[in-house]
Amino acid sequence: MIDAGEQEARDLDKADPGHRDLFDVPTADGGGYREVAYFAGNSLGLRPKATRIELLEDLDSWAALGVEGHLDAARPWLPYHELLTEPASRLVGALPSETVVMNSLTVNLHLLMVSFYRPSPDRFRIVIEDSAFPSDSYAVRSQARFHGFDPDDAIVRLTPRPGEDCLRTADVVERIGDDVALVLLGGVNYLTGELMDLPAITAAGHAAGAVVGWDLAHAAGNVPLSLHDWDVDFAAWCSYKYLNSGPGALAGAFVHERHLGSDVPRFEGWWSTEASTRFEMTPASRPPATADAWQVSNPPIFSMSPVRTSLELFDKVGIGVLRERSVRLTAYLERLLAEISPTRPLQQITPADPNRRGAQLSLRVSGNSSAGELSKTLRFKSGVIADAREPDVLRFAPVPLYSTYHDCWRAVQALAQAIPEVSIP
Repeated sequence: MIDAGEQEARDLDKADPGHRDLFDVPTADGGGYREVAYFAGNSLGLRPKATRIELLEDLDSWAALGVEGHLDAARPWLPYHELLTEPASRLVGALPSETVVMNSLTVNLHLLMVSFYRPSPDRFRIVIEDSAFPSDSYAVRSQARFHGFDPDDAIVRLTPRPGEDCLRTADVVERIGDDVALVLLGGVNYLTGELMDLPAITAAGHAAGAVVGWDLAHAAGNVPLSLHDWDVDFAAWCSYKYLNSGPGALAGAFVHERHLGSDVPRFEGWWSTEASTRFEMTPASRPPATADAWQVSNPPIFSMSPVRTSLELFDKVGIGVLRERSVRLTAYLERLLAEISPTRPLQQITPADPNRRGAQLSLRVSGNSSAGELSKTLRFKSGVIADAREPDVLRFAPVPLYSTYHDCWRAVQALAQAIPEVSIP
């Protein structure tokens, strides 16, 4: 017999369905349900069913045509990357000329910092959040060192106020002084799920004379973005999280149009030159006045295929519609968690304000079990997949494309079973 809480979740799914039927959902290892309740889409998104079909179509062109597939495939390989440009630009609120899909996230950040981190003896510091994803931290430290600066001096790591878990916009703005060359923050913090105030911080950085870039790994496909209108200098994002393009999938990059066609320094390769001149085989590049000028290598077609499939799905559904469902779904999960947290060692560290978060709720757990141990218990006993960040943070991402209200109900029931009630002083 279904209890009242589960029935409510079922009813909400009927009234507010997502697009779970378009995805392959793993089979549950434990619990009483066939499929997992999947909350790790902020780490690796589920596979769209169309991905296998369309990737095989591209592979079949190779089998049938060999090298002639560059021009004669159903989706010709030579201009293939252009198929991704417009949907990617719409997703991040950019012009097509400002957007390119290429490489991986940290590679793109390095290529962009070649252009936009131009330190001087008086202005050389890079501002990041202290809880930045480690790859970002490694990247900026190596950039500072490459330019001859001590990373421990050059990198400014922003920490929340004592007793708080998230940064305040006013505190970020206050630290951007005339010694800062680059502000490079995560649009949505990977650990806490905090959505930063991108337009306000970008404007403050520019007012202080700094360049402002954003790592949008946890923002692209999660929240609406307007990179062009916000006057962001550059940005990069991956596509294997909310964009569901597969492990290690190709990333995206944005360069504001005011920098296009300029003389900013840039690394170049064969794909950095105008497409019309590529086969002239001349020794000097003639880069286009678009973000394509930051490309270096021949695009990997079979890696681009899943990204193209995913972007078409986002184009069809719409990021605005997804954001609206995300707010409802995350609020529902938050309400259920609030019902069990007062008697358990659980603390939500994600902002309660829906405007300050994406599709993620992070919980700090204390007691005898680590976050990793709890995530294993949830998976193997209840068929609930959440993401653990040791030692004490569990991350739940109710992804609006495929997560359900019933998934949320299952997750909270499983968490309540896994964490015994205690007396909270």
